[in-house]
Amino acid sequence: MASNPNDPNYAGRRKDWSHVEFETRAIRAGQDPDAEYASVIVPIYQTSTFRHQSLGKFNGYEYSRTDNPTRSALQASLASLEGGAWSLAFASGTAATREIATLLNPGDHILMSTDAYGGTFRLFDSVFGRFGVETSITDLSDMDAARAAVRPNTKLIWAETPTNPAMRITDIAAMAELAHGIGALLVVDNTFATPYLQQPLSLGADLVLHSTTKYLGGHSDVIGGAVVGNDPELYTQLKDLQNGAGAVPGPFDCWLTLRGIKTLPIRMDRHSENGMRIAEFLDAHEAIETVFYPGLPSHPGHELAAKQMRSFGGMVSFAMKGGREAAKKVVEGTSIFLLAESLGGVESLIEHPDTMTHASVSGTEQAVDGAVIRMSVGIENADDLIADLTQALAGI
Repeated sequence: MASNPNDPNYAGRRKDWSHVEFETRAIRAGQDPDAEYASVIVPIYQTSTFRHQSLGKFNGYEYSRTDNPTRSALQASLASLEGGAWSLAFASGTAATREIATLLNPGDHILMSTDAYGGTFRLFDSVFGRFGVETSITDLSDMDAARAAVRPNTKLIWAETPTNPAMRITDIAAMAELAHGIGALLVVDNTFATPYLQQPLSLGADLVLHSTTKYLGGHSDVIGGAVVGNDPELYTQLKDLQNGAGAVPGPFDCWLTLRGIKTLPIRMDRHSENGMRIAEFLDAHEAIETVFYPGLPSHPGHELAAKQMRSFGGMVSFAMKGGREAAKKVVEGTSIFLLAESLGGVESLIEHPDTMTHASVSGTEQAVDGAVIRMSVGIENADDLIADLTQALAGI
């Protein structure tokens, strides 16, 4: 394998930004001026292959499936933001998830969060289940339940925190201790929180996964995924799998994600501010049964979230007293909140998980109550968003 600026064993061409704060790293880490012409913005190296100076001699890059300078810049940025030694970028969050699961062998067991992303459960259960990998579900916000659910063959604990869409909170440090005590890896899907709000590696996680499609990209215009870690052996294994399977992002996708990362801190501050205001509004509304938002003191994971997160993010879910039919009317009744899947963009989205993002797990342990609505609260004016929800709720 060719050495490149993202390899932890590489002498390094990129400046170390570990001494500066997150907001500065979001703009500078991995994004040094181009060596050729001193371009301030990382160029889009839209090429499939690279010229060799002579046989056996090349400048770190041979073929863009294996490595590309724009992708290396993105990977260096992501590693810095998560406090990791390395990262690997993929064509989607699901592609990144698949590569991690490929580390397992037939007969191994995955323990994953109740209320995790439906596509993750589908991948583990329907795809890797055919190859002898077992998957079971438990509430990882309950450490006693987690301890009772591990098996002698548990090799991977997969935690989302906050979960999707019920916003349960997992104690990352305690879960890492449990995983390492049984010889398993702890993977934390940090998509909802982002590295700005939460740092799972610093709490003991082995790997962090992102759908960079969401908050990291931030503008609903690119699909991508990433894995971040510290262990050089895991890097080598995953890098070989990445190169062999080929589910890599194109240079332009990497460039779009880098552009989004520059504004991640200020966007997340606004997402969190708006999320809290809307959660408080919903919590006081007579038509709402329950609000799922870790920033509310009534949330069962509030104290833990306050301990391991910088703030509480822009994802808010709630259950309607009127059940499924009331939920459907609300999601179809907004005008600023757009009825759409996905999350993490600057625009506010609203959806009905049971018939949209989580339809694939309907009827399983992962099924979502039809009364539940999930919102990705954007960075618009909060008063406008509350007014939109007010009129939609008035229509039920």
